[in-house]
Amino acid sequence: MYPRIRDLREDKDWNQTKMAKQLGMSQTGYSKYETGENDIPTQVLIQLAKIHGTGTDYLLGLTNERRPYP
Repeated sequence: MYPRIRDLREDKDWNQTKMAKQLGMSQTGYSKYETGENDIPTQVLIQLAKIHGTGTDYLLGLTNERRPYP
């Protein structure tokens, strides 16, 4: 899961600071999600899915389909 959120962020050409700002958190806190040091809370996972236009199943590695279910 963690490489996926990093890859999606990099696809947007966003740095961790910009992503953290979108989530209303610190860059350090967000960085710990990308490295797997901290688990991602459900509400943050949902926010990430919305920001990236994907489903939570993709972020969790349960599917390789990037688009959310219709």
